[in-house]
This record gives sequence, C-alpha cells and structure tokens, in this order.
Amino acid sequence: MKQKHIIVIPDSFKGTMTATEVCRIIGQAITDIAPGTHVTAIPMADGGEGTCDCFRYALGGEKVSCLAANPFMEPRRTYYWKKDTDAVVELAAAAGFITDPGQRNPERTTTYGVGELILHAIRGGCRRIILGLGGSCTNDGGLGIAAALGARFTDEAGREFVPTGGTIDRIRGMDLSRLQEQIRGVTFEVMCDVNNPLHGPQGAAFVFAPQKGADDAMVQRLDRNLRIYAELIQTHLGMDVSEIPGAGAAGGAGAGAVAFLGARLRPGAEIVLEMTRFDEQLASCDLVYTGEGKLDEQSLRGKVVAVIGEHASRQGVPVIAVVGQVDDGLGDGDLRDGGLGDGDLRGGDFRGGDLRDGEFMDGVLPRIRDRGITEVIQTTSFCADPARYERTCRQDLYRAAKFAAERWVLTQ
Repeated sequence: MKQKHIIVIPDSFKGTMTATEVCRIIGQAITDIAPGTHVTAIPMADGGEGTCDCFRYALGGEKVSCLAANPFMEPRRTYYWKKDTDAVVELAAAAGFITDPGQRNPERTTTYGVGELILHAIRGGCRRIILGLGGSCTNDGGLGIAAALGARFTDEAGREFVPTGGTIDRIRGMDLSRLQEQIRGVTFEVMCDVNNPLHGPQGAAFVFAPQKGADDAMVQRLDRNLRIYAELIQTHLGMDVSEIPGAGAAGGAGAGAVAFLGARLRPGAEIVLEMTRFDEQLASCDLVYTGEGKLDEQSLRGKVVAVIGEHASRQGVPVIAVVGQVDDGLGDGDLRDGGLGDGDLRGGDFRGGDLRDGEFMDGVLPRIRDRGITEVIQTTSFCADPARYERTCRQDLYRAAKFAAERWVLTQ
C-alpha cells in the first residue's frame, strides 16, 4: 500500500507556541495514530523573530553566528540562516524590539547591524538574501542597512554619519557607489506582511512608532523626517517609494530595501511556500494540516490559513485547520472566500479532557461529512495560571490533531 503523506504547515499560536512547536506536536499526534505516515513539517514564518529557526527546521542549512551592531551600535553576537547560496536575515536579530521601556527611542536606534549581517552573508558566498522585516525597534528607513553595506551619507559640512530616525533631516549628500559594488550579483527579497505606506496617517511613524517608545511629539518628528527621506530618494534615485505598499514596514526599512537594494516586497507566506516547494509537494500529498492561534477576518485576508487553503484547493488536497479560537463574526461564506471551502467546525471543550464529536458552533460552518472537504477544529482552553495554561494548550493541540488524524485514518 502506498505510504501516506501529510504536510504540517502551521503558523505560530502567538504567545503560546512557536510554529516549530506546533509542527512537532501535530506531527507526533499523526505518527501516534498512523505510524507509517510520511510527515513533512514546514513551520511558517512572517519575517519576525524565529524566522531563521523556521527555515532551518524545514530546510536544514545552518544558523551562522557573527558579530553585528545592536540598535545602539554596540557589538553583539547574533545570527542569520544560510543554505548553499541562500540566506535569511531577520531584522529583529540586530534591530529587534527593546523590552526595557526606558531604552526605547526610535529617533536613536539604527538598522546598521542588519546591514552587517547581510554583508557577512554576501562575503560568505550568498547570492540570494531574504530579509524579514518583523519586530523592529527602528524608524531609520533602512538607512543603517545601506550605510553598513557601503553607502555614504554626509551632512551640511560634508561629514559622513549613519542616519537614524531622528537625523534623516541632516542628510545633504549620498554616495552609493560602494554599496552598489558590494551587492552586485545579489538578489534581495523582503518578507513583508503589512501594506503601510512610508509616511502619513497610515505610515511607519504614526502606526508603529508609539509601540517603539515614541510620544506624540516624536511621532510628528519621525513622520516629517520620513517625508524628507522620500524626497531624498526621489532626488537622488529618481524613485517614488512613499506609497509603495509595505514601504512603511519596520520603520520605513521596506522603502529602503526597495530603493537601495532593488528588493521585492512579498508576503512572508509566499516566500516560505516557494522556498519549500510546497506546490510541488502537494502533488504527492494526501492531507494538509495548518493552523494558527485565532481564525478571524485577518486570517482570510492573506494570513497563513487562507494562503494554505488556496494553494491546496487548486490541487484538490483536503486541509485541516487546527486553531485556538474562531472569531464569532466568521460565516460560512467567509471561509469559502478564504480558500478553505465548506467543512466541519468542531468545537473543542477540553476542560473535561475530551473533544466531543458533534459539538458544532452554529452560524460559522455547516456540518459536511465529505472527507475531501476541509475541517476547522477549535482547541480552546480556560485556565487562570499562565504556566498551566500553556501546558494545557499544548495538550489540547495534541488531542485535537490526534482526533482529526483518527477521523482521517478511518476514511482511508
């Protein structure tokens, strides 16, 4: 009998489990029920912290350790992922979110260390760089990245400096010759899951800078500097980056990546699917597991569950989505539009220890018994103790995945 093949390709359950943890738990549940099944695990990544771990888990390769500047230009040991001539660099690895509120200051922080990571990868033979833009503490428009790669920025007196979010307005001169020499023959792609423009009410400063430590006055200054930045790029490079969807990602680093690196901004999920040859693997696949912490409207507007559903449905492969919560506002039509098709929504009440078959959430999905139709299984837990809650969530995920595998095995 032909060996069955299941692809497990979930997002993280935010605040509880990483995507790699979810892969391990679901994979264990499947092999416990069907020991001979070939399980391919692909933890999804969005470009934020943990992206390198996801690529390494799915594709092998190595996590390269090297020195690079932190957001305050202090040398720290950090990392990127490399396999053959491909590299994945997390912006968060050198310019990530600062946990100490007293140190957060997007007028001072820099992405210079991110550029150092990219340069290390290039000098190590990498010719395709994927840059993940999640979880930044900066608002420098990626100017630090450009400076580390050889760009020279000068002030009114001709002095070279590394611009930050608060000093963009000091730039009077720009020389990119060294940068262009360093990156010749290298292609850049950016994992970017936001569509914000560079500046304005929906831009980098107004939307993201407050969580990086900016008060109202600082937000205004940062936004003004990003407008100046857009004008500088227009003047020196003849390019209007201000309204590019995603230009405002990571404090304007999306705009900088396009302007200085010639990068393409792409949804993180699509890059992961391409790198792991997901569509090719679907050709020999019998079932796909996906999932995330909460299935809501955003899930159906390009997040992991919808993207996986769309790809799998093209090849007629059924998808089981195991999720922590389902938003009450979702209707049957929403799930069809998202690529998941019609299916069962089985509500899990694990407080009693078992997933009760036949317990459905009315108004979200009708009960459909066809095994080729997607199921959505909800695993909900209620617990006041955070440590116990996390443990319970893992147990619930295992039970839900095992329950789905049992049902699937019975139909084979």
